[in-house]
Amino acid sequence: MNRNSGVARYVALGSSFAAGPGIEPIIDRRAARSGNNYAHLVAAHLGATVTDATVSGATTTTILTESQRAVGRRFPPQIEAVDSATDLVTITAGGNDLGYLGGLLLRSAVNRLDEHRITSLLAAPLHKRTATRPMSDDQITTTVRGLTRIVGETRRRAPRARVVLVDYLPILDAGTAMSATVPLRAEEVDHARAVATTLSEIYLAAARESGAEIVPASSYGSGHGAGSPDPWVNGFSARRLSSSFHPTAAGMRIVADRVIDLLLA
Repeated sequence: MNRNSGVARYVALGSSFAAGPGIEPIIDRRAARSGNNYAHLVAAHLGATVTDATVSGATTTTILTESQRAVGRRFPPQIEAVDSATDLVTITAGGNDLGYLGGLLLRSAVNRLDEHRITSLLAAPLHKRTATRPMSDDQITTTVRGLTRIVGETRRRAPRARVVLVDYLPILDAGTAMSATVPLRAEEVDHARAVATTLSEIYLAAARESGAEIVPASSYGSGHGAGSPDPWVNGFSARRLSSSFHPTAAGMRIVADRVIDLLLA
């Protein structure tokens, strides 16, 4: 244990932006969970024992109350990993509640179909079915409430633990345009940025309401989005779909460093 942090037992909760799909080594393929995600990097630096409960595709609900089925396995609610001996809990979730990553992947896949004469016939009817839709106030309120409830339940189970909300690295930069690695139309890029901005605001609101600490990763990645010369987030790849629009190893390292900075400040 690092004496400055006071952390001996650490539990990580979250979805794919915490799990780290595509970053070797993958230690649980059904959860798409990396042994070099930010939780493992933080734990190694602190000399802490980590229980990594993160699962790609998780929502605030599957973290808190419902089991999650992924690749033929059923994962219990992640909150069950937290107990009274826990010193630190990090939480990265909410993107799936808003359809953030799923929407990016779906729209990119449909646009890729448009690139070839034969497959473009398949894309035509899909464009209407997969058109971007504004987020509803209910979605936003429910996501804030979900994160706040996770913090509250964490504190009930582990009263002495530090609880840290870790939000999402930016996927798209201000100047992102349609390209091979970002096959999104201008209006789709604008929509994705709007979702990212809302998600950042959701984290700030949840931190205010719950009193949790926050690592605002959404403010760190300017100039390092998908398709940039030094990306902290992968671009789209049909061959590596699970890691498309997710943090690179460098991106995970940045998030881990910011969590460590907070804990040791």
